[in-house]
Amino acid sequence: MAAGFKSKHSFVNLVSLILVMVVLSGHEALLGLADETGNLDAESEFCNNDLTSFLPPPYGNLSNVRCQLVWNTFILRYSQSRDHVVTFVLSALYTTGWVGIGFSKDGMMRGASAMVGWISKTGHARIKQYHLKGYNRSGVIPGKGDLNFTSIPPVVVLDGANIYLAFQLQFESAVKRQPTLLAYSSKYPVNHELSIHDDKLSMVIDYSTAALPVTASVDHSQMKQSHGVLGILGWGFFLPIGAMVARFMKQKEPIWFYLHTLIQFIGFFVVVSGVVVGQALYNSIHADISAHRGIGYFALTLCILQVIAFFIRPDKESKFRRLWSTYHGFAGVLALLFGSVNIVYGIEIGSAGTSWKIGYGFLLGTLLVVAAILQVLSMMRSSEHKSTMNTSKSGQKTTYNFDDSSIGSTAASNLRDAADS
Repeated sequence: MAAGFKSKHSFVNLVSLILVMVVLSGHEALLGLADETGNLDAESEFCNNDLTSFLPPPYGNLSNVRCQLVWNTFILRYSQSRDHVVTFVLSALYTTGWVGIGFSKDGMMRGASAMVGWISKTGHARIKQYHLKGYNRSGVIPGKGDLNFTSIPPVVVLDGANIYLAFQLQFESAVKRQPTLLAYSSKYPVNHELSIHDDKLSMVIDYSTAALPVTASVDHSQMKQSHGVLGILGWGFFLPIGAMVARFMKQKEPIWFYLHTLIQFIGFFVVVSGVVVGQALYNSIHADISAHRGIGYFALTLCILQVIAFFIRPDKESKFRRLWSTYHGFAGVLALLFGSVNIVYGIEIGSAGTSWKIGYGFLLGTLLVVAAILQVLSMMRSSEHKSTMNTSKSGQKTTYNFDDSSIGSTAASNLRDAADS
């Protein structure tokens, strides 16, 4: 008994040490990533092209222009005047399809307005505003949007291998940090209806004339994917698996305890890593996703309380053990429920796409089916055990001992005969 107690506490100490080492190494990795991002070169030789030969004024001869290679081959030039007019020139390597730039309040696609340009198969230049009301094709409405154009018409030009979208917008006040969307597709629009993008990017750009775009060179789509993958692995895989081990493997003492502890600590670290990436993403794009963040931090708080409860659990002989077990189980189920809801909500607001929905749906469905099967098997084992116990009790024979000295021999004999019958 004492050896088992020491072994269990040694395992707990080992898991705690591993968790601390992993957290420290993850922190160093994040610091290294931040240093690498901060050292990105803001200068680009792509900004030296002369635009006056193919773009009409004012697009070809902008003053106080800022220029930055923002993503892949996307180069953004802009200039802001004192009366809050911002002139944009977006260029990108072009073969077929369309190229677009959008402006959003929260860094999300839904609710944004975008300018999209393309060169048709017949060689005609097209540029149009779109209102992004939803994520499917019917939610992208051509000719609508909240962009306030000046009297100078937008233009789109193909020069060499690059397409140029140029337009001018009037704002009510000076534009500083503005969530900006970039996207492209290799498929042509059909009747001005856009095909789904091949790739997209959301960023925050500082459009003030005194500064270069502070985050334009950071690919937030990669951070979004990392945040989503970590969330699904933590809340959607490791933590549910650990809970199932505790629920259906307790007859395998003490293996279930070691497996449950190890898997849950791995899941906890993955969840914390996902929250760290999510917070870094929020600090970069300042997305208006208060519900997603609130649910996430509430579920994380429950997860932290579970870890604390693990270290202060009462002994099995304690009168508080049953109360602790009830709390531990209820809080764990509640955390998993909110974690799953937040995964679904995050996939939706992040415009992750159908593949993410199918992938997580398959994972969640598989876990539910496995849990249902294990629950049925557990109930069958419990029923068989009760049946065996009842059979064993009914097969027992009641024995009576009679003392012939205390009662008459005839009465004793009659009592024995009655008992035997």
